[in-house]
Amino acid sequence: MTQLQLLRAQDYPRMPWKNGGGFTEEITRDNGEGLDGFGWRLSIADIEESGGFSVFAGYQRIITVLQGDGMRLLVDDQASRPLLPFDAFAFSGESQVSCKLLGGAIRDFNLIYAPQRYRARLQWFDGTSRLYSSASTVLLFAASNQVEVAMAGETHTLGLYDCLRLEGNDGLLGLDVQGRFCLIELISN
Repeated sequence: MTQLQLLRAQDYPRMPWKNGGGFTEEITRDNGEGLDGFGWRLSIADIEESGGFSVFAGYQRIITVLQGDGMRLLVDDQASRPLLPFDAFAFSGESQVSCKLLGGAIRDFNLIYAPQRYRARLQWFDGTSRLYSSASTVLLFAASNQVEVAMAGETHTLGLYDCLRLEGNDGLLGLDVQGRFCLIELISN
């Protein structure tokens, strides 16, 4: 039986970065406490100045700029392309990473997951989309002021940065979505 949870942005707990350089709003995770023990974690971070990223050994990271001019990452001494809003970029959590802001402060969106425990897929959409997923965990993150999600005869309205979490999916889940959003699919290995 699929369990549905609607997570509201105003309720996300705020916590310091591992390296103390800023703050993160944690959207949701599979389990664990603090910055350890999770298999996957979804969060939003505010980056106010160029600088280093925290190391998450044993994890894979996918980052997307939500607001601001963007940034360029230096990952193990290799420069990334300019990362502009809604342009996802993946890198190893073990890498030495720093960012250079392309303008002022930015807000970003992060998926961190343990690849030995989960396979993950992250996709951005804008407009009207009909989607299907057989992933056991499906997360739908709203990146516009109003995102409408219709599934199994129910409609849910998400505000900016709200998240719909579906757990225990064991079939082919159909979603009709309107607005700008990110779909994250997680499958246990």
